Amino acid sequence: MKLKDLYSLIVRKGIEVDPRGKAEVEKDLGRRKEEFDSLKPDDPESLAFDKENLNNPYPDTRILFGNPDLDVRNALVGIDIEVGEILLAERLLSRGEKIDLVISHHPEGRAYANLYEVMHMQADILNKFGVPITVADDLLDKRIKEVERRLMPVNHRRAVDAANLLGIPFLCMHTPADNFVANHLQRLFDERKPDTLKDIINILREIPEYQDAIKETAGPKIILGSKEKRAGKVFVDMTGGTEGSKDIFEKISQAGVGTIVAMHLSEDHRKEAEKHHINVVIAGHISSDNLGMNLLLDEIEKSEQKGLGVLCCSGFKRFKRIP
Repeated sequence: MKLKDLYSLIVRKGIEVDPRGKAEVEKDLGRRKEEFDSLKPDDPESLAFDKENLNNPYPDTRILFGNPDLDVRNALVGIDIEVGEILLAERLLSRGEKIDLVISHHPEGRAYANLYEVMHMQADILNKFGVPITVADDLLDKRIKEVERRLMPVNHRRAVDAANLLGIPFLCMHTPADNFVANHLQRLFDERKPDTLKDIINILREIPEYQDAIKETAGPKIILGSKEKRAGKVFVDMTGGTEGSKDIFEKISQAGVGTIVAMHLSEDHRKEAEKHHINVVIAGHISSDNLGMNLLLDEIEKSEQKGLGVLCCSGFKRFKRIP
């Protein structure tokens, strides 16, 4: 598979399981095209506009370095690929390992710098759970600007520069993989209708990625509530860049959500959730990233006759759900 085809497949599969629904994704892409068409050629914003945004709704997912026509048969895959992992890839190559591409889950380079842009999708997700869209937009706007300011001073090109200097192709796939884990778990809880938080934990413990995390003492944990507490309506909050506004908990409580299942939650967010009587189950960050990556890699393998050889590193472990 060519690198450009792999990249397109990742984006397309991410859209298929996007919790907003395909219609909302197409609307989002339509708005970006209108914005681009309204720019004048000599406008500074026109020079800065990333044309990838016209076809890819996920600015945190990009080919960071490499020839798009490169044939990819084998990849080194990790949750985080930084300078150390790029050097690891170079060392493995020198020992005869077959590595055509390095794939990171978490974004690097311009994909990391633009991570905050993905957060806009959270408003549509919250709207699907009963929060008025105007309220969701207002609450997220402040948080998105906060994350943008936090990312501004970051030296986001380090790993990309290392890959460039060593000639190692580099791709990151963040939100498409997160969409897979959010979709998978939300569907599972909707079907199984857990009565208590203990039921939620038991469902998570059936999943190989969380079983493996338990062995590493990083398994699912209740951080608000108790095993016997009723779960109520379960909201799986695992996509959209990073944590949203801490002020949203009052609104989702009013919309009928009883329990949030998340990858992680800051202490400030936890306190707000507690204030509004929302249970919180932390499934686990790296284990949830593993689940999303594995589900997406399964889709890639199903689409590619010869499959994709995967060498695991940086917290990633391959669990296949296909023959």
